[in-house]
Amino acid sequence: MAGVGQAGPVVVAGAGDVGGRLAARLAGEGTEVLALRRRLPGQVPDGVRAMAVDLVSGQGLAALPRQAAALVFCAAPDQRDETAYRALYVDGLARLMAACEAPRILFVSSTAVYAQHRGEWVDERTPASPVAFNGRVLRQAERLLDGRAGASTLRLSGLYGPGRTSLIRRALTGDPGSRRWGNRIHVEDAAGALAHLLALETPAPLYLGSDDLPALDTEVLAWLRETAGQLPVEAPAEGPIQGRRVRNAALRATGWQPAYPDYRSGYRPLLGPGV
Repeated sequence: MAGVGQAGPVVVAGAGDVGGRLAARLAGEGTEVLALRRRLPGQVPDGVRAMAVDLVSGQGLAALPRQAAALVFCAAPDQRDETAYRALYVDGLARLMAACEAPRILFVSSTAVYAQHRGEWVDERTPASPVAFNGRVLRQAERLLDGRAGASTLRLSGLYGPGRTSLIRRALTGDPGSRRWGNRIHVEDAAGALAHLLALETPAPLYLGSDDLPALDTEVLAWLRETAGQLPVEAPAEGPIQGRRVRNAALRATGWQPAYPDYRSGYRPLLGPGV
């Protein structure tokens, strides 16, 4: 991996859906990978070494190697409240960086740090002034990397993919949706973006990870119903357009290309029997 010298393993903190895919991808390329999870999984990909580490309590951190080639923080909290978010993203990230030094750090954040909600486009230059607690906490965690050489933040839009099919369920139960812009990225493309950034020699401090096509909620749900062979439903009442639209141009400019560039290409394989 060109951008990461092999002075120790790539430590993937939070080897769940996205992190697990990243760990498997890196190991398949011959990179030494150490995957951290609160509880050890029954199986791990070939070439990946797993450790039980609790980033909230700090349990297990003392067993980490003092030096790593890179740290990738892509953990998710057990609960959706401000206390849980702060304990993981702010305190947990600080604990990890204190326990294990690395010349490269990748922090997975979210486009929830943006407050825009009237259809505006956002990119890396857009000021982040989050209103909700999740965006505020993530923005505080991002600041831990400010000025740190070799550190980058990847703000992901909404994740979807195998096992993440809530939008399909909404569509098939007749939910017409709302006039709200949505942005999404397939879990495989999210993992691919992280691997791609690790391979860059000099990544920028910030990138936005999303597919090429923001779309209104009503549009996506209507397409899902049509593709599944269902009759259309009554459109929602007219109202102001909400949400934001995420530009991925900066990440694209580095050479990253999503395998699923829009919701149609990503959701079509998920519309199988039993969905």
